[in-house]
Amino acid sequence: MKKIYSRSVDAVEDIRDGMTLMVGGFGLVGIPEQLILALVEKEVRELTVISNNCGVDDWGLGLLLQKRQIKKMIGSYVGENKEFERQVLSGELEVELVPQGTLAERIRAGGAGIPAFFTPAGVGTVVAEGKDKRFFNGKEYVLEEALRADFSLVRAAKGDSAGNLIYNKTAQNFNPMMAAAGKVTIAEVEELAEIGSIDPNEVHTPGIYIQRMIESVQEKRVEKRTVSR
Repeated sequence: MKKIYSRSVDAVEDIRDGMTLMVGGFGLVGIPEQLILALVEKEVRELTVISNNCGVDDWGLGLLLQKRQIKKMIGSYVGENKEFERQVLSGELEVELVPQGTLAERIRAGGAGIPAFFTPAGVGTVVAEGKDKRFFNGKEYVLEEALRADFSLVRAAKGDSAGNLIYNKTAQNFNPMMAAAGKVTIAEVEELAEIGSIDPNEVHTPGIYIQRMIESVQEKRVEKRTVSR
């Protein structure tokens, strides 16, 4: 049985200033909305956040940016957040940009206990500066180190009280690998089910990776609305 919380603010109670967090999602798809709001309410600061991107100006991780709660961002895409751009250009926010595939593999490696790996992505660019390089079969590769986090915050469509999770289509994105790479992983689920109600063949993240859970209603904002005339 996992620790199941009724309030998201209680689930993140021991996340402290200066910690490293992994936060699932791609744009606004699959983000743990209520857990992020709980961090805003908690006013925890000096955070290092590992996520594909930093939300938008008024939702998701963008809310933490507004409150100056993020010290460093490790991600692969920053194009939808003007406040992110402003803080970077003013020197308020430290940023480590990582090729998206490399970011995914660094997180996956962290969850698998692999300390580092070689990849051709980024060779010959600023991404490779200061990193070890080697040739394999005549091709140059750069060494990338795995990523781990004090806490991983993920979101799933459904989970049982043993922590087994099912994600909805592309809302899987970074969530499964981040669930494995956190010392403590908190899952925000839209539907909490009884043990035995989920077909084992449908489980995306086994409960062994999940320490805490909360069932919550998602607002599910649209990141960029496109309509036809």
